[in-house]
Amino acid sequence: MADTTTGHGLMRHGGRKLSDYLVFNTDHKVIGIQYMVMAFAFFIFGGVIAELIRTELAAPGTQFVGGSQYNQLFTVHGTVMIFLWIIPMFAGLANYVVPLMIGANDMAFPRLNALAFWLLPPGAILLLASFLVGGAESGWTAYPPLSVQTPIGQTLWALSLQFVGFSSIFSGLNFLVTIFNMRTTGMTLTRMPLMAWAVAASSIIQILGTPVLSGALAMLVIERTLGAKFFVPGGDPLLWQNLFWFYSHPAVYIMILPGFGLISEVLPVFSRKPIFGYKLIAFSSMAIAIFGFLVWAHHMFTSGMDPLLRIPFMVTSMIIAVPTGVKIFSWLATIWGGKLRFTTAMMFALAFISMFLIGGLSGIFLASVPIDIHVQDTYFVVAHLHYVLFGGSVMALYAGVYYWFPKITGRMLNERLGQVHFWMTFFGFNITFMPLHLVGLQGMPRRVADYDPAFALWNLVATLGSFLLATGTLPFIWNAIASAYRGKLAGANPWRALGLEWTLPSPPPIHNFPVPPVVDGDPYGYGEQTRNPQYATGEA
Repeated sequence: MADTTTGHGLMRHGGRKLSDYLVFNTDHKVIGIQYMVMAFAFFIFGGVIAELIRTELAAPGTQFVGGSQYNQLFTVHGTVMIFLWIIPMFAGLANYVVPLMIGANDMAFPRLNALAFWLLPPGAILLLASFLVGGAESGWTAYPPLSVQTPIGQTLWALSLQFVGFSSIFSGLNFLVTIFNMRTTGMTLTRMPLMAWAVAASSIIQILGTPVLSGALAMLVIERTLGAKFFVPGGDPLLWQNLFWFYSHPAVYIMILPGFGLISEVLPVFSRKPIFGYKLIAFSSMAIAIFGFLVWAHHMFTSGMDPLLRIPFMVTSMIIAVPTGVKIFSWLATIWGGKLRFTTAMMFALAFISMFLIGGLSGIFLASVPIDIHVQDTYFVVAHLHYVLFGGSVMALYAGVYYWFPKITGRMLNERLGQVHFWMTFFGFNITFMPLHLVGLQGMPRRVADYDPAFALWNLVATLGSFLLATGTLPFIWNAIASAYRGKLAGANPWRALGLEWTLPSPPPIHNFPVPPVVDGDPYGYGEQTRNPQYATGEA
């Protein structure tokens, strides 16, 4: 098949010029780039909002923004960072690399894949429009009765998430069919890259959990517009929380499982060792997908739920830490005794392990009923959330970008700028969020624009750290733009990796593999004799 862009007008396949990326394109690589560029733009937008929030909290009584505007800011910040940054960014990376990793020429349903992306811009527009008509003030959790009583911006917020939800469902369905039906010859389940295992587990959660959130949002819109009583007195005040958290706690694993798979790809390459415990890592991803639906009520320990129900949810919330611990021990065993190469991708991968471990340990504390009751709705929860979703998800995303940037663009990122980016991000993040554990344990409530002067010192430290964290993004932006145009040529396999994606030119041709590859070896067989020439593209 000719390696040229096909189609015309608003329907195309393949990317050879800028206009190919601005229309309905069915090439999984183009769609992946569309996802990533859009998601990173919203990362910047959400980060600006975060700086406004931290500026307000720099000192008690600052009143940089008013109380209502502050509520709108943290609502949109949380919504953007979860639904328009982390989830779409992982979807973009997975769109680009998973078909290449399993030897497929595209996703199973290319048009559905494109539709999943193009549902995001109207959702984003509705979310931003909510600012113009009285924004949502209920936080990203949107608890009634506040979410029923707030201005019309709350309705636009709910409608925007419907677009995002359907995008997530379509994307998850597409990944599952692609991974399980389109693997190349010889790629059995136990030879499948761990990134594919992680994306499959994440997709199961998307398919089963997202419709529950969509139903809850539909009920919220109906209650706000038609006066139905689902959640206010006359209905069930806890119904929204049950529906919301039945999706939103598994959604944490939508945002972290692809990161687990990504780290499992990066560590063996820069340790020059086979992955330790392949089957344990793969099957633990599926275990997380299953147990993720059995823990949602630990968010509701102080809601007035039946006290007897706290015990089983406390137990399941602690059990789900076991498969995650399996992964962490396997990663540590992988790098133990390896010939470590501290590239920027490797540094972010190692930071992911340490930062996510801190977030996981604080999660164990929050799973314990008496501790959770003490710190509920304090900044301890804010610190925990950010160590999981920034220290975890975002660190993993950066590792993936530095790792696959040469494959996507054909050029290398500058390692010196990468190291500057890493250290500014690492120190800025910890200076920002580590103190929040302390003020949370002391009782500082979250989601308030003013606070007791007793918490002033650590809030000032956190605000200064957030400025360092935000500034650390600038070297990355400059590095990515400059390297994409005049960076060092990467070649097909600059990391001497063994995955199928590294057997193709960088960037890959439009239709990926001119001849379907045949797999007869271990994609993580570093330091071992491999039988498959496809996996022997560099030093093993």
